[in-house]
Amino acid sequence: MAVLRNGLPLYAQNHRTLHHFNTVESHPQSNMVSRIEHPAGGYKKIFESCEELAEPIPANVTGVIPSWLKGSLLRLGPGLFEIGDEPFNHLFDGQALMHKFDLKNGKVTYYRRFLRTDAYVRAMTEKRIVITEFGTAAYPDPCKNIFSRFFTYFQGIEVTDNCLVNVYPIGEDFYACTETNFITKVDPDTLEAVKKVDLCKYVSINGISAHPHIEQDGTVYNIGNCFGKNMSLAYNIVKIPPAQKDKSDPIEKSKVVVQFPSSERFKPSYVHSFGMTDKYLVFVETPIKINLLKFLSSWSIRGTNYMDCFETNDKMGTWFHLATKDPGEYIDHKFRTSAFNLFHHINCYEDHGFIVVDLCTWKGSELVYNYLYLANLRQNWEEVKKTAMQAPQPEVRRYVLPLDIYREEQGKNLISLPYTTATAVLCSDGTIWLEPEVIFSEPRLAFEFPQINYSKHSGKDYTFAYGLGLNHFIPDQICKLNVKSKEIQVWQEPDSYPSEPLFVPSPDAEDEDDGVLLSIVVKPGADQHPAYLLILNARDLTEIARAEVDVIIPVTFHGMYKEA
Repeated sequence: MAVLRNGLPLYAQNHRTLHHFNTVESHPQSNMVSRIEHPAGGYKKIFESCEELAEPIPANVTGVIPSWLKGSLLRLGPGLFEIGDEPFNHLFDGQALMHKFDLKNGKVTYYRRFLRTDAYVRAMTEKRIVITEFGTAAYPDPCKNIFSRFFTYFQGIEVTDNCLVNVYPIGEDFYACTETNFITKVDPDTLEAVKKVDLCKYVSINGISAHPHIEQDGTVYNIGNCFGKNMSLAYNIVKIPPAQKDKSDPIEKSKVVVQFPSSERFKPSYVHSFGMTDKYLVFVETPIKINLLKFLSSWSIRGTNYMDCFETNDKMGTWFHLATKDPGEYIDHKFRTSAFNLFHHINCYEDHGFIVVDLCTWKGSELVYNYLYLANLRQNWEEVKKTAMQAPQPEVRRYVLPLDIYREEQGKNLISLPYTTATAVLCSDGTIWLEPEVIFSEPRLAFEFPQINYSKHSGKDYTFAYGLGLNHFIPDQICKLNVKSKEIQVWQEPDSYPSEPLFVPSPDAEDEDDGVLLSIVVKPGADQHPAYLLILNARDLTEIARAEVDVIIPVTFHGMYKEA
């Protein structure tokens, strides 16, 4: 049922929030988005270990699944949060668990399996943490004598292949990934790990992001830090061609198309994603730095983990870098703005000599990952809220980069797009200072893990973004954000914890939001069926169907929908 305000239909109101419980409500965006409290602490269950399944299990379907929805939802996340008596410390440490919901003829099955990476196999064999993860250091085998342990330390860094972050296609194959140089080829049917691939053998990168961009023909673009000229750090854009006619491996034909310089010689910024339009590449260099010297030196002696090597440069603010895509050429415009954390780009596009860049930001230079230790996330609800109050404030922002930085005189706004309040001003030192337009901002409520109608609108003008609502870092909402009107629609239910919503367009869809959203929802307090695949109408976030299973499903990060 739709509730009307001021005599207007829901879709005639601007700046409003729609909530899906038993009814649909509307509020001006100036009012806070209503939230669900979690005093029972059911969210703790999504941060607990589980067992893999021996075979797919049938799901109990309520509602009617669209007949055209035939394929597999593939998801990745941590599934093992301790090895024996040794706990992992951080959300990004747990061993990779791959999930699959198969949809066919209105029926659904669920399957999951731990990826047999080196990190997992060796940990299971030795019954201890063997390879250092994001926030947990591995130590030498205590059964070895002191000389063996010393030399084990001194051998240096063993980089993890725990690919728990995302899965994406390369050519005709599928790869699970984290953010190191290792990716793992997986069988999307059996969820078996087929092959470990070291990308360092093909291109100059130290690590590579978990968020590539994939063109319609299957060409993959990604970004990773590297050693550039004079051994200074830099960032390479890597291009992997689509499936080859001769059936050869596209990865073997990978190449670097352009290089972005680093603001600091030995301290690359942490990069989790980047932007791409039809003609341009956008890299946002934040003040969240990796101290490479600390990474290389202290790790092997003191058992340092990845989190220990982060630091912030409070003076640099945030830099935007721009390059052309084909041919790949760096554009030396010095775009600057205030400090923020950035993990996920929403979208970016070209418009009359400008690049519009929409981002999920977190204010300031303190690392948001400091708040994602499991000890924080497993606290009681009131303590979770207190901890989150100290964290950077999330905000969806729009920045606009002018391609012609001399179109106005110094001190004047260079942006002439009529639909945005974002500004860019050329300063006397040659830098261009950017100020954003805020698209969405609510205290301690993040619009994160963004998705769009990627096949039709990636790198192009668009209207809708879908995301996961993080309530004091706890995922309890599915959101639809109109980036033009700033309308926010929300699906949420009590004691329910959804995952990143993936958009799947309807066949022959004409409208941008003609399709469905797929999300894994965990409801720990349910007597039966504590988890389910939720299928929402992307137009209005009403429920189409759900496919319930009798197992808890731990938190997942990212994934993809693979058509049958």
